Amino acid sequence: MRNGIFGAVLASLLVPLPATASELPAGFVRLRDVDPEIRQDIRYAGSANFLKRPAKGYDAPVCILTRKAAEALSRVQKSLDPGFTLVVFDCYRPDRAVKDFANWVGQSKQKDPLWHPNVRRRDLIRQGYIASRSGHSRGSTVDLAIVPLDPAGKTANPSCGAQDTGSLDFATGFDCLDPKSRTAYSPLPKEAAANRRLLVEAMKAEGFRNYSKEWWHFTLNEEPFPKRYFDFPVTD
Repeated sequence: MRNGIFGAVLASLLVPLPATASELPAGFVRLRDVDPEIRQDIRYAGSANFLKRPAKGYDAPVCILTRKAAEALSRVQKSLDPGFTLVVFDCYRPDRAVKDFANWVGQSKQKDPLWHPNVRRRDLIRQGYIASRSGHSRGSTVDLAIVPLDPAGKTANPSCGAQDTGSLDFATGFDCLDPKSRTAYSPLPKEAAANRRLLVEAMKAEGFRNYSKEWWHFTLNEEPFPKRYFDFPVTD
């Protein structure tokens, strides 16, 4: 009986696939339709991520968000100094991808010198680096950084996490699953610490809160679907 109740509750939280792959559930948009100036480098649609392959449910390298989150993110973009732009690495994440991550975690005890150099893979969920149920699937969470528009601008190529994003120096790359990715980690190089504060302050001003273990991870405070997890694929 308890299993039946649990199953019914879980089914009520997962929202079914839209009628066609190109459609989105009501309240969702593709970020480019709200603000095409924000750069997109959707890492789980390719192999340049800790899985080293595309994640399940990522059929295109496209950022999808709730309209409310996309419009708030656009305001952040407009608040940046001239010469800089946001770059998003992940936005809405299908629930099937979350399960894909969790299954991957259980497949090895090894560390990875690029993605999780100090944490064994099987410990990534327990230590809060990978979620067994992700706010990304609610559509109002985004992973991002700030990028200088001038290719000659000062950028970083960190030893841990996503490489070659052209972002400012944040001391680690996106998805460096390591204590150094904590937003308030200390000590940090002065410039990296300042860049983390800049990102947090810009996002906070438009209603986003930061996840303390990941400087790149933000959720809209007044998200429209705080208890609903979606599983439609990411499509173009």
